Formats: sequence, structure tokens, C-alpha cells
Amino acid sequence: MKTKHESSTVAGAGTERERRPGLRALGDAVSRISAPIAAQRGGTLARLKSNWRAIVGTELADASWPASLNRDGALTLRAAAERALEIQHRVPILIERINLYLGRNAVARIVLVQGPLPTPAQPRSSPAPAIGADEARAIEARLAAVADPELQQALLRLGCSVWAAARRDR
Repeated sequence: MKTKHESSTVAGAGTERERRPGLRALGDAVSRISAPIAAQRGGTLARLKSNWRAIVGTELADASWPASLNRDGALTLRAAAERALEIQHRVPILIERINLYLGRNAVARIVLVQGPLPTPAQPRSSPAPAIGADEARAIEARLAAVADPELQQALLRLGCSVWAAARRDR
């Protein structure tokens, strides 16, 4: 029959004082260690900005943008003027979502500032393929009647890009 001491320890674990209760997630320990460092260097705000649409949803992401985060937990949120009142009513939900995403209470309050939002980066399209010399001469012949040389050059560039795009779409 095992004694009380033998049943409470794992073989080879030593005394009960040295025994650790179960496995722990590594993410918790890393988060506790790195959170103060990331907060000092703006890492929290960078994480918010990079994942803003996923945190607050498409509807609110189109009308708001995190501008700054103070050490006291005040998140300055830039909001579109026409949606600012709606966002103000949703502030408690936003704080909850943000803190849930970050895994800690990083945001205590939200300060709304009405103003323009950053424009989303335009996806780069592939350059249009160059047109042949015969097509360029045909476009120039049609533009011969245009007297203004600047307008003629602009129309030539437009004609070449339209022709190349039409050829690419075939």
C-alpha cells in the first residue's frame, strides 16, 4: 500500500515542493515577458493596425482607424465624421474586442477624433504590354487633327494603354 507522500508525487520528481502542477502553455509565459517590451516600442499599436479589420469587423474598420495608444490605455481612434456617433455608442464593445484580441487589458478607454481615414493601398496591376509599331502609327494618324501637342501626347498615351488592355483581355 502506498503512503500519502508516494501517491502525490511523480516518480523521480523529487519532493512535493519541487513538483509543478501540469503543463503550461508557452504563449502565456512569452506574452507576460514580451508585453511590456512591445508596449514600450509601439508593438501593440502596430498589431492593432495590422489586424484592425479582423478585430472590429469590416463595417467598423471602414469607418475607423487606430491612431495612437497611450501608456495609460487611451486609444485614440480616428473616425469618419458620418459614423462617429455610431462608433461612440459601440465603444464598450470595441474595448472588449480589442482587449480580447490582445489577451490583456491594454485599452481602458477610447478617444474619438473625427477626421480623414488613411486610404487603403491600391493593388498594383500588371503593366500593360507594349503595343506594336503599326498600332502606334494607326493611333498617331487618328490624332493628327489635334492641334495642341500636349493634348495629342496625352491622347496617344491613353490610346496606347486602351489598345494594350483590350489586347490583354482577349
